[in-house]
Amino acid sequence: MEGVKDTDTKRRRLGPEQRRAQLIDLGMRMLAQRPLDQISVEDIADEAGVSRGLLFHYFSSKHEFHVELVRHISRDMLECTAPDEALEPFDMLRGTIVAYADYVTERRATYVSMLRGSASGDPDMREVFEDTRTAMVERTLRYLPDIEIEAGPAVRLAVHGWVAFVEDITIAWLRDPVIDRDQFIELAVGALPAVTYAAVGLGETARAGSVAPKDEPARLA
Repeated sequence: MEGVKDTDTKRRRLGPEQRRAQLIDLGMRMLAQRPLDQISVEDIADEAGVSRGLLFHYFSSKHEFHVELVRHISRDMLECTAPDEALEPFDMLRGTIVAYADYVTERRATYVSMLRGSASGDPDMREVFEDTRTAMVERTLRYLPDIEIEAGPAVRLAVHGWVAFVEDITIAWLRDPVIDRDQFIELAVGALPAVTYAAVGLGETARAGSVAPKDEPARLA
């Protein structure tokens, strides 16, 4: 495969951690050219200059190798979309979404195949996806107090919903970009304050109901 082979690395004897990292790196580079389920053990072993049996010394199966690739790309995505704390809160949010849009656009086939392909039904893959979503939720909640939103149960649930919403519209947009990139970013950015402020209002309504006179039912705002 042109552009993937690393003949210099093939010639050098690598330690276990270096070899494992090399195999992951080759898999990541292949992911830029083909879906996850089309990355074979044979191709990876050939590009790394090792036997198939040696590859299984580092990964117990093709499935484990694929899970490690997904875990690696998930960590990479989180790092590439990390909030810039030097910015104001809403600029920080926009910057994160811009970085996210660029990241998934550059890896369109990979992203869609991971989240909607055969990998999406695998329990180990789903665990990685859920860990990534949880990390996105937690880092979003961490910055909400900067816009005077406290992360109570309703807000936490709303942020979970926002992460799922962004993921879902991303898949739809990558498959069929019916709006342009800037519109997609505005949609994703605007949805977060919409759902979190709604959740805050829900909390205020619940508190009002808890202190309403017994002979007067609480009214929705």
